[in-house]
Amino acid sequence: MLRPLTLIPVAVFAVLAVVFAVYLWQVGPGGKDISKIPSAMINKPAPQFDLKPIANLPARLKIPGLKTADLKGGVSLVNVWASWCPSCRIEHPVLMNLAQQGVTIYGINYKDKPEDATRFLDQLGNPFKKVGVDNTGRTAIDWGVYGYPETFVVDASGHIRYRHVGQIYPHQLESLILPLLKQAAQPVTDSSKAGSAGAGGS
Repeated sequence: MLRPLTLIPVAVFAVLAVVFAVYLWQVGPGGKDISKIPSAMINKPAPQFDLKPIANLPARLKIPGLKTADLKGGVSLVNVWASWCPSCRIEHPVLMNLAQQGVTIYGINYKDKPEDATRFLDQLGNPFKKVGVDNTGRTAIDWGVYGYPETFVVDASGHIRYRHVGQIYPHQLESLILPLLKQAAQPVTDSSKAGSAGAGGS
């Protein structure tokens, strides 16, 4: 049986491994910060997709699937996530906060096992109005996803107005996300197109 003092280095190593994994999600080949790569999808219609819901959800988590048409009619966030993604777990309370403030959030569950996705939402809460399952990764490719989590601001016409790579931090709610949602509620003009950010990081 391992003594408590023996377990300390193991615990430290585990924490460092998680931190390093999160770093790898944010940094692409060659050490380039992927959160700084502009998105070609800004001010363009959201890609066409029709995703099924998470399979075998319990009655308390009956969340419908997601399709492109759902994104029209109101400003929303589209969050690409997975239960195996460390940053997604860290970010989740921020999404819960946004949902409690009345923000409409749709989820795209990326290459996940249904039982793991269910456990994730059961344990951490469900901020999503609808969740579509992207088992093949085709939808994520169409959206130009680089890393996970990744969040998009979509306006009422179904156009992508902003893309945020990596987790959303609590301090970014007031300084970034909520202002962007308010901006997305305004009609698109040439000046607003010029001012729309292609990608965001921390």
